[in-house]
Amino acid sequence: MAGLRAMLQAYTDDGSLPGAVSLVGRGDQIEVAVVGSATIGGAPMARDSIFRFASLTKAITAAAVMMLVEDGRIALGDPVRQWLPELAEPKVVRTPASAVDDVVPANRPITVLDLLSSKAGYGFASDFTLPAVQRLSSVQKDGREVASFPPPDTWMAELARIPMLYQPGEAWLYDTCSTLQGVLIARVSGQSLPGFLAERVFEPLGMADTGFEVPAAKRGRFTSYYRTGADGGLELADGPDGQWRVLPAFPLGNGGLAGTADDWLAFGRMLLAGGVAAGGRRLLTAGSVRLMTSDHTTPRQREIGELFLEGQGWGFGGSVDVAPHRSVERAGALRLGGRDRNLGAHHPVSRHDRHLDDSGRDGLSGPGPVAAGLLALRG
Repeated sequence: MAGLRAMLQAYTDDGSLPGAVSLVGRGDQIEVAVVGSATIGGAPMARDSIFRFASLTKAITAAAVMMLVEDGRIALGDPVRQWLPELAEPKVVRTPASAVDDVVPANRPITVLDLLSSKAGYGFASDFTLPAVQRLSSVQKDGREVASFPPPDTWMAELARIPMLYQPGEAWLYDTCSTLQGVLIARVSGQSLPGFLAERVFEPLGMADTGFEVPAAKRGRFTSYYRTGADGGLELADGPDGQWRVLPAFPLGNGGLAGTADDWLAFGRMLLAGGVAAGGRRLLTAGSVRLMTSDHTTPRQREIGELFLEGQGWGFGGSVDVAPHRSVERAGALRLGGRDRNLGAHHPVSRHDRHLDDSGRDGLSGPGPVAAGLLALRG
């Protein structure tokens, strides 16, 4: 832990990031290191500082969908048109490089499994110059700008006017399927996404600081988000009184949550325990957790998503290591949330070494990260 603290301190000392929280759990033993500040020139970082979860949200959203599957409300093979009628008759560009008006009908319905495995046909491929991807960018906006999204029904109507890039099940594409999962949860359950997650995930796990907004009483613990400025330094992108101060019109299942390192530890440990919370309450069956943590991609699909997957596979809500990727990972590990190209958060969970790691670095704009946390879990 001393080495980890020194490494993080070096990043704060050279100005790469304002601060960080690291947490390593081995069985019942938890070690925590905190460095830097929650905002440049502001209050010191603390163990209970609140961070934007970014793509960590994806794994939590996928877990919620699996709860509805276990409830018998939906099945993996169900077409989603019953709950997402906007996608009842989707069109697909003839080839990925085709113009957006050169379309053919989808060859089969989009299923719940397609959404969970991020293979519905909507989303970002590695090539952002493709016409359909450029058109999608006008609707699937920057997930860091949560206030820029319209209400879910409006967003769904806008998405339905855009052709899919691939046929259902054909390709792994980033981000949009997790947004759609959030809409699916709300419509199937009859609850808002924040309400469902609070009842079925956050309250049972004791994730007291996790949500789609940070209330005024907690904003003193809320970290600032920075991007790399034109001069190469950090510039403020969103502060504690920014976009998370109120519940957004569209709570985003792909990246809208904020919470603490300890909240994330509770969720990660539940998955490592096969779906059982620390107090013994079962949230998911072991079979559901296995589905979430198993790879559902082919080599060709990983090639299409190389920019995001970097050679790894994808489960439900997170990438799965199909080959050793870094010294702390092994084949068969789940990297929750994938490698987020907005905030760069990646969170491996290995069923072999029980390792969970969270680092917050801006994957698009270079070395300028958010005020971020690092979380690890080992058994």
